[in-house]
Amino acid sequence: MSSKPKVLATRTLPDAVEKRLAQDYNVHLNPDDALYSSDELIELAQEADAILPCHTEHFTANVVQRLPNSVKIVANFSVGVDHCNLEEFRKRGIIVTNTPDVLSDATAEIAILLMLGAARRAGEGERMMRDGSWRDWSPSFMVGSAITGKRLGIIGMGRVGQIVAKRARGFEMEIHYCNRNRLAETNEQGAIYHDSIEDLLPVSDVLSLNCPASPETANLLSAERIARLPDGAIIVNTARGALVDESALVDALKSGKIASAGLDVYRTEPGGNPEIAALPNTFLLPHIGSANVETRDAMGFRALDNLDAYFAGREPKDRVA
Repeated sequence: MSSKPKVLATRTLPDAVEKRLAQDYNVHLNPDDALYSSDELIELAQEADAILPCHTEHFTANVVQRLPNSVKIVANFSVGVDHCNLEEFRKRGIIVTNTPDVLSDATAEIAILLMLGAARRAGEGERMMRDGSWRDWSPSFMVGSAITGKRLGIIGMGRVGQIVAKRARGFEMEIHYCNRNRLAETNEQGAIYHDSIEDLLPVSDVLSLNCPASPETANLLSAERIARLPDGAIIVNTARGALVDESALVDALKSGKIASAGLDVYRTEPGGNPEIAALPNTFLLPHIGSANVETRDAMGFRALDNLDAYFAGREPKDRVA
C-alpha cells in the first residue's frame, strides 16, 4: 500500500502534469476524459485525500456535503471558482485553491482575437469559405468595423483586464475601465477610470468583460445596461457566461443595437446557446481562453504546487477557502 496521498484527477491533464502528479501521489487519472456525474465524483472520491478538478465539476452545497471525510483539499485546475460552493467548503473545513496569474496572457490573447473576429465579421467569412458560398466581391462586401482608435471599455481591471488593455494599446485604442477599486496611476497607464458600470458603458465602442462571476455579478450585462452602450458597439466576453443576460444579448444582436459579439464563455457549458450560435453577427469559441500548451502546463503545475504545500504542512499559496 502506497503511503503517498491519494489524489483524484477528474479530467485528463497535460502529459507533463500527469507525469509529475504520478511521481508524487497515488493518483486516479481519467484517461478517457469522461465528465463524471456528481454521484460518480462522490464514489471516486472515496478514500481520496485530495481532488484535482476543473471548472467542469460542479461542487454544489449538496455535493460538498456528500464528500467523504478523507478529502482535505480541492486543488482546482482553474482560476475561476464559481463552480465551487466556497461557504460549504469552509463549513466542512476542506481547503480550496485555484490557479491565478498563469493564464492571464492566454486569456487576454483570446479577448483580442474575439474583438478582431467580431469587428471584422470573421465568423461569417470563415463559414463562407468553408461552405463555398463566396462568389463575388464589391466595395460593400463583408464590411465590418475598425478597432484602431476606438474606445475600449473594460469591466474588471485585474490581471487579465490589464493585459487586455496593454495589448489593445497596440491598436491605439482609448482605454476606459470600471473596477471595484481604482488602480494606481502606474498601473492605469493612462486608462480612464469610471466609478460605475453605467458611467463606463456610453463610452465603450468595444466592451470587454473580465471580472469574476459571483452572485453580485450575475446578469451584470442586462438589457438596461446594453441599452446604455453606443449603437453598433461590440461585446467581448472571456470571463464567465453568467455575467450576461443572453436573452437580452440575442435581442440586441438581432436589432443591430449591438453590431457583433465575440464570446468564449456561455451560461450553458458545454454546448453554448443555440440562439446565439444561429446569429451571423457572432464570433464564437468553445471556452478555450487558457488553451495553449504553455498555459495548461503552468496551470497544472500551479495546482500541484498547492497540493505539495498542503501535504508538506504549509499554507497553499492560492487558497480561496
